[in-house]
This record gives sequence, structure tokens and C-alpha cells, in this order.
Amino acid sequence: MSTLVIVESPTKARTIRNFLPSNYRVEASMGHVRDLPSSAEEIPEAVKGEKWAQLGVNVEADFEPLYVIPKDKKKIVKELKDALKDATELILATDEDREGESISWHLLQILKPKVPIKRMVFHEITREAIRDALTHCRDIDNRVVQAQETRRILDRLVGYTLSPLLWKKIAWGLSAGRVQSVAVRLLVRRERERRAFRQGSYWDLKAVLEKGKISFDAKLVTVGNVKVANGSDFDENTGQIIAGRRVLLLNEDQARALLSRIQNKPWTVSNLEERPVTRKPSPPFTTSTLQQEANRKLRLGARETMRIAQSLYERGFITYMRTDSVHLSEQAITAARSCVQELYGSEYLSPQPRKYTTKSKGAQEAHEAIRPAGSSFRTPQQTGLSGVDFRLYDLIWKRTVASQMADSRQTHVTLQTQVEDAGFRSSGKRIDFPGFLRAYVEGSDDPDAALEDQEVILPALKVGDKPNCKDLQAVGHETQPPARYTEASLVKMLESEGVGRPSTYASIIGTIVDRGYAKLIANALIPTFTAFAVTTLLETHFPDLVDTGFTSRMEQTLDEIATGEAKWLPYLQKFYTGEMGLATQVKEQESQIDAKVARTVVLENIAAKVCIGKYGAYLEAESEEGQVKASIPQDLTPADLDPEKVEFLLKQKTEGPEKLGLHPETGEPIYVLVGNYGPYVQLGDVSETNKKPKRSSLPKGTDKDSVTVDMAVSLLTLPRLLGTHPETGAKVQANLGMYGPYVVHDQGKVGKDYRSIKPPDDVLTIEIDRALELLSQPKAVRGSKSATPLKELGAHPESGEMLNVYDGRYGPYVKHGDINASLAKDESVENFTLQKALDLLAAKEAAGGGKSSSKSKKSTKTAAKSETATEKTAAKKTTAKKTTTAKKTTTKKAAAATASKKKTT
Repeated sequence: MSTLVIVESPTKARTIRNFLPSNYRVEASMGHVRDLPSSAEEIPEAVKGEKWAQLGVNVEADFEPLYVIPKDKKKIVKELKDALKDATELILATDEDREGESISWHLLQILKPKVPIKRMVFHEITREAIRDALTHCRDIDNRVVQAQETRRILDRLVGYTLSPLLWKKIAWGLSAGRVQSVAVRLLVRRERERRAFRQGSYWDLKAVLEKGKISFDAKLVTVGNVKVANGSDFDENTGQIIAGRRVLLLNEDQARALLSRIQNKPWTVSNLEERPVTRKPSPPFTTSTLQQEANRKLRLGARETMRIAQSLYERGFITYMRTDSVHLSEQAITAARSCVQELYGSEYLSPQPRKYTTKSKGAQEAHEAIRPAGSSFRTPQQTGLSGVDFRLYDLIWKRTVASQMADSRQTHVTLQTQVEDAGFRSSGKRIDFPGFLRAYVEGSDDPDAALEDQEVILPALKVGDKPNCKDLQAVGHETQPPARYTEASLVKMLESEGVGRPSTYASIIGTIVDRGYAKLIANALIPTFTAFAVTTLLETHFPDLVDTGFTSRMEQTLDEIATGEAKWLPYLQKFYTGEMGLATQVKEQESQIDAKVARTVVLENIAAKVCIGKYGAYLEAESEEGQVKASIPQDLTPADLDPEKVEFLLKQKTEGPEKLGLHPETGEPIYVLVGNYGPYVQLGDVSETNKKPKRSSLPKGTDKDSVTVDMAVSLLTLPRLLGTHPETGAKVQANLGMYGPYVVHDQGKVGKDYRSIKPPDDVLTIEIDRALELLSQPKAVRGSKSATPLKELGAHPESGEMLNVYDGRYGPYVKHGDINASLAKDESVENFTLQKALDLLAAKEAAGGGKSSSKSKKSTKTAAKSETATEKTAAKKTTAKKTTTAKKTTTKKAAAATASKKKTT
């Protein structure tokens, strides 16, 4: 007798295999094995002629979904069917959330097993959890499946109905999404607020006082018992003091006059207030709070966070990472309290176990918070992890342990001092007992250092004391516009508004950036001109679809479908085909949308029109010679477009480029221009005999106004020949590329070896010796910053290169040079040795194996599950391919196949 267990990924399969009896066979489905068609070629011939076929949903037959097995999944399905032939029992052990339930249901529909079926769920991959889950198997939850299917259909209807409209009215290739479009609107609204912002300025005084050799700061707060204005007193839209505020606004002259008046006058403590404060630890992580904190502390994007977290989960280090719950099991509470007792002592334990409850009604993902796996928690140092894997586990471990620690007790001190009629305030903070802060401080990597930073010690003073003034300065301030969203603050906003599900936020943000709706610059999400145009169209003609309240109510309804409180079919009918349904609205609005207006972005203080064209955004203005159009550089965002830049771009178009000077050797003019890809210098004029003059981009971060003739001449020498490589005799050059400056060892047909040039090295001054030093360093693989080894094996006896075991897309592998060799399915990483690696690599090399050919495979299991990240592309492919009209009547076989896919709730 044998039991077939199916999970989503090879890593998860490998880990679970270690905890199951020998007669259990574990296979991976590689994510979803069936989905709505992603292109016209995937639509079955029998229904290609149907008008609903391109949607993949038969809206005329109770929203029947048309499921197909993608080409890249047919081999996997065959392998699973073959494995099932030898099994006497099937266990579906996909993830415990909605999408995991859906994957299990689809597997059931495809495999059609004739053996007993069980659904096994667990929130951590440990021996105890897997053995316990085996004894508590259940049936597939059809209500959860139906809710997930409704989401999938809803996302398809929104994406495939609105996206084609955007192509017609704005630009080809744009996309709309149920949550994506709301998120983009949040970014655009914030950017509009920033553009509408008017800066205000104010002055105050800052003093450094001293008592008993202890110095402390004091800030001016009143003059003549009238509050001195600060940033909170200004109206963001006018840059003036808010009407009705009774405050004193000081300018520079007034501030300096006050400083002179009180410069050498005595200071007196007029009031001292101490206020005890108790801080409680934050609950353990949910998906959303983990993404936020990893972004703040580790500077990880949401997608990267979820990718690392999924890897940690599948390798048995943490519990399931897609959860809305802050609940901890009794086992987890005991484990966390044991850690506190052992590492910090009993005084740091909370008097009673802390039990956290989830407030969100929609919290229906997993049943426990993200925490270290197991009945006892391994410290980060005990895991053997490294790099970002270690840092993320460390973050989760600290947050979980801190949640069972004692409160932090602090004393906040406010000190008022008076000099003449000027009142100053000093604030201090004393940590009387650090409590949970000893283990975890939000936003800080080092709790001990953070504790010191948090304390602001004031000297022992009492009313009437006279501290000395060591320094007094007049300080000018300017109000700041509302901060742009970071990934962390956008995730927080989406969750607080009830928009989408935390498990989809990572892919939503990724889609926004990938599709060109926002640029991620210095951790800030900055919307593009395209985002402005699409948001304006949707706000004007489909306001509900980008309204946070409407989208939040939609999420609530989908949650109610999962619990059986709402029916899925009436909801879809009302949303799509009802009197005010999406299909009806699109039909009515399409003729009312003027494409020219839709392609125009209106920005305050910009006289010229900003339009969206086939190749990006451009300016359009009227001049004496007629209409002028000028491309807007791709790296220029709406936030950066001001009247000066508009004038420059239009002037460059009408009057030609700005002449910087003459080349000292050739006498040719050197110009500074701004193109689609940013500023660059050009040698000579474009002519019939010189159609492509020598050009060179400016280094990233270099302002065009700072370019000198000497710098331009140096840039125009690129690529620079530095010399020849001592081992090969091939040339070594320095140049600027798409990803910045680099050196290259060019061996012609043999290949090219690149290394990035980073500060303090300079592409214009780097010499051959330094270039050779860079080329001798190990090459960093783009995007592999977190590819830390699962196990270090040792040095290769011939090359000296370190051999490591890595976690790849299709399981663990060992790498040497260009050869990647996968470990056998039944091979344990823990027991894998250097000799085994050498044998494996030798066998792969003998078989003619270079780099793994598995790149052609498609992995569909991603770190963050998407509401529908590829809806736009799929819709584009489906609509673009005109299908020939087939018979309207579906064959019995097709109808039966479609009917078999329909499930009942």
C-alpha cells in the first residue's frame, strides 16, 4: 500500500518527505495546474467562436469558468496521474489558505481519483505538525473554493473588460485591476496633494542648556505667552497660517532680533512634569505587518519579503506566511516564554501569557500568526541561516518572543524654561525598565543600541533652577509636502481601508511597478504620467471601481461567500450584467470618452499639455511656428516636471540643443541634450554625412547643468581602453551601460566578462590595475542578492572554488562554474557531502551538461499570490488574436467537459 501526497513546490515536498513514513510518496504540482485561458491559442476549438470565449468566463451560462491546462503543466499533470496509478490513497496537502484550497479542488477535478481522498492542512512543516495533520484530515471546503473562484472570475471580468477600453482610449498594453487600480489611485492622489502643496517658512530658536555638566536641547515655544508657529499651523494648499490660528509667525529678522534681546539673559526652570508611560509589545506578525516591518528595517520589497518567507516556511523554519491572524497557539506561547526565561530572565516575562485576537472580520487566511516553527524556537544563530534568510528569520523570532515579554516602563519628562518673555521646552525620556524592548524595537535592527537612542536624559532639575545657556541659534524651517507612499505605508493603507487581501499586496505592488504605473525610487513609489491618465479616466467614468469604500465592501462580500452568508451567482450577476453592472457601464461610457482628452494629463502650473503617446509621455504646446511636441524623458515623473523643465524641453525642440563648447582637438561643437532615456552629451551636428554623431549618457545622478566641457570630452572617450589582460592578452575597457558604469574583459568569440564600477571608483579615471582587481572578484548574479547557500561543502580540489548547495526553483542543486547539478529527490541536504557533490558534478559534465536547461520550465508558484498579476497581458493576447467563427453550438463533448468543471456549494 502506498499513499500519494501532493503539495505545490519541490522544496515543500522535500521537507515534508522527511516526516512521513517510507510508503508515502510526495510530489509537487508546481502551483496551479489549471486556470482560465491566458491566450487565444489556449481556448478550445469547440468554443472559440463564442463571444464570451476571450473572457474565459461564460457570462451567459451562470458565469461558467472555462478552465484549461496550460502547455507547461501538461507534463506535470501526466506525471501526477502516473503516480496516482500506484497509490491506494491520495492526500492533497496544499497550503491552508483560499488559493491552496482551490489548487486542491482543481487537482481533484483533473486527476479524478478512484482511491480514497483526504485533505491535509498544517501551518508549519515540522515532524509534530505533519504527524498531527495526518490524523486530522478533512474534506475539501467547497465554500472556500467557491469564494476563491468568485474572486478569480471577478478579477478576470474587471481586467478583461476595462483593459481593452484603456488600449483604445489611452495607449496599447495598459491594464486595470480590481485592487491594482485602487492602489494606483492612492499613489496618484498623494502626488496630486504634493503638487498642490504650497511651502510655508517659519523661524524659531534652539538653545543648548547645561546643568551639572549635562547638556540638553531646548526649543522656543512661546513669546509673550503666545504660541510660536510651527509646521502643523500651516495650510498645505496656501503655504499660509491656517485661518483662525492664534500663533506668532516669526521671520528671520524677528527671530534674530529676539535672539539678540535674550542672548545674555538668565534662564529659569518654570515648570517640570514627569509622566509615567507603559508600552506593550506589538502582536506577532501577520502577512501585512511582516511586509511593512521588513521594508522599514531590512529595506526589502513586499515581493522579496514574501519570496524569502515562503522559502523559510517550506524549509520548516517558520509557520505559514500568508495569514491575517495574530493568534498564537498554546504551544507557541510556551515556546516563546521559554526563550524569554532562558535568554532574559523571569523578570522580563509578562506576568500572564499574552493572547492576541484578530480584530479584522476578514481574517480568514491561516489560523495563527507568523512565528518560528516548532514546539521550541531555534534562536537565529541556531538555524544555520545566513544573509537575508537569517535577517528575516531574526525579525520574526524577535517579534514573536517580544510578544510574550513584560511591558516597557518609561518616564516622559517635559521641562519648561523661561528667559525674559520667551518660553522654551525640553523633552526627555527615561527607560525605567526596558521589558520587551530588550528583544525588539520596531524599526531598529539592534535593540540594545536602539534603547540608548530612545533615551533622552535630562539633568536633575527643579522649578527655580537656573541652567546655563551654552549656545543659542536662530533656525529656519520650511514645511514639507505629504510623504510619498513607500511599499510599507501603501500596504498599511490598503489594509486599513480593507482593500484586497494581504496575501495579494506583494504581487499588486510588483504589477504596478512592472507595468510602468509607478517608479520605485529611494524606497518611494512615484506614479508616472500613465498612472495619472488611467486614474483620471477611471475616476471620471467608473468612480466605484477606484473607490476604496466600494472595493472594501466587495472584499466583505467575498468573505461572506466563503462563510456561506452570501451567494456568489447573484453577486456576480449584479456586478457584471446588472443595470449598473460593469459590462453595461463600459458599453454606455465608451462612446462618451474622448480619446484625446483621455490621453491628456492636466498638471497645475504647467502651461503645455502632457499627452500619452505610443512611445511614452510628451509635451504639446503652441508656438509662433505652430504646434510643438517634445518627448518627456522616461525617468522624469510628474512630480519633477516644473515650468523650467518644460521650457527647456520645448526650447531644445524648437531652437536645437544647448551648445556647451568646442572639442579641444576636433573643434566640433559639444551639445548637452535630454532624450527619452535622460541627459546625454553629443559631439558634432546631425547631418547627411554624420547621421549618428558620437554620444554618451551622463552618469546617473549627474545634473546636466553641472556638465563642463572637460567632463563632456572625457565622457565622449567612452568606451575607454584601459589595457590588455595579462592572462589572455584581450582588451579591458571601461564604459557606461544601462545599469551604470562597468569594466569589461572582452575576449571576442570566447565571451565578455563584466564587473560593475562602484564609488569611489570612477569610470572616467579608473586604471587597468584596479580594473583587473575588479575582474578577479567573484561575479555577482543580478537579482541573486538573497541566494544564500543551504549548505557550504568546501573547496573544489582542482579549481579551489567553494562548492555550495543552493535552493533552486526545482529543488536543491550544487554549482561549479557553468555546471548546475540537481540533487536526487531522495537526497537529504543535511547528509550531502563534498564527495557526493564532486561525483554528481562529474556525472553531469560527462553527460555534456552545461548550465541547467530547466530555465525553459515555468514556475507558477510565486512568493506572493496574486489577485491576477497577468490579466492585462493575457487579455491583450486573447483580444489581439482574431479567432475565426466556429459553430455556435458546442459539441456534447465540450459541454460535458465544461459541465464537469462546475462545482456545487
